[in-house]
Amino acid sequence: MNDFDTIVIGGGLVGASIAYGLSRSGQKVAMFDEGDNSIRAARGNFGLIWVQGKGVNCPAYAAWTRQSAQQWSDFSKELSKLTGIDLAFEQNGGFDFCLNEAEFKQRRTLMEKIHSNSQDNFSFEMFNNEELKQLLPSIGPTIAGASFSKLDGHVNPLYLLKALHKAFKKLGGKLITQTVTDINYINKAFKISTEMDEHTSEKVVLAAGFSNKSLAPKVGLSVPVYPQRGEILVTEKVKSFLHHPTGFVRQTLDGGVMLGDSHEDVGFDEGTNMNEIQQIAKRAIAIFPCLEKVKMIRAWGSLRILTKDGLPIYDHSDSCPGAYAFSSHSGVTLSAVHALDVASCIAKDGLLPLSLACFSAKRFDV
Repeated sequence: MNDFDTIVIGGGLVGASIAYGLSRSGQKVAMFDEGDNSIRAARGNFGLIWVQGKGVNCPAYAAWTRQSAQQWSDFSKELSKLTGIDLAFEQNGGFDFCLNEAEFKQRRTLMEKIHSNSQDNFSFEMFNNEELKQLLPSIGPTIAGASFSKLDGHVNPLYLLKALHKAFKKLGGKLITQTVTDINYINKAFKISTEMDEHTSEKVVLAAGFSNKSLAPKVGLSVPVYPQRGEILVTEKVKSFLHHPTGFVRQTLDGGVMLGDSHEDVGFDEGTNMNEIQQIAKRAIAIFPCLEKVKMIRAWGSLRILTKDGLPIYDHSDSCPGAYAFSSHSGVTLSAVHALDVASCIAKDGLLPLSLACFSAKRFDV
């Protein structure tokens, strides 16, 4: 008899969401997590639940993110009720700023394309600077405008991760803080090995971030991912002036302001770069001049887990039935569908939704 129905390898936002969902479905589940020394995307996540701009060339991905955003309110309430943790969740719409007229025109074209490709009548608004001033009085005079989506929101990603782990354990899940060294498929079961122990399960879910790349071939899968660094700046606490999340700047409930959205190809270097920090700060001040005199108290870098086309990987193994691989850089936005939809499918009949077939890593073999 197997030790568990399903073993999830990876305790970050993707793995913890799926593990929580499996436990929620009545499965006997173990989640292997390397611990806080591992590369955690949640540490550098901006905390956005973000829809606008995603999936411009992939309507399936755009629809998937909207599906998750629409489930986030109930998902947040469920997690908070079960754990007593306030996720600092808000979903009152978000702005994505355009620094000049060329960006404004490009943004309108992009949003119109997403709208025309949507089957659920995705709606958005475009505001010029004068119109933005009525909604965001602190906006800078040089900003051309912004797009707005009412589905966008934000959350504290560390509180989210903490709540997922707590809810998972409260529902009977077993957290094992060990590094998986090997996976073997024997007699229709999976043997998961660490330096200390071995466990067996009927199914195995790979959600181990960059480690998926080396673990996936052991179960007949491929997860070609690479790192991209993003840097975040945090200011001292200031009087509330921003009541909506944005793509570059967001104010947390305690008054601190987060600045970010850099994209650096520097391998696995999680450090910081002064030039990037200066560019982030310069852009933030252009958007909100009131930040010019505000003190920055922290800055750090963190790694995004990306595929070459920017889309997630959702896959199952033909040679080792019951093995799955998941990789996504949108761990916060997609947390709701990972817990409520993906996990339910794995627990029920093991079949992933047909709508996710286009996200198989086989697309890279063409």
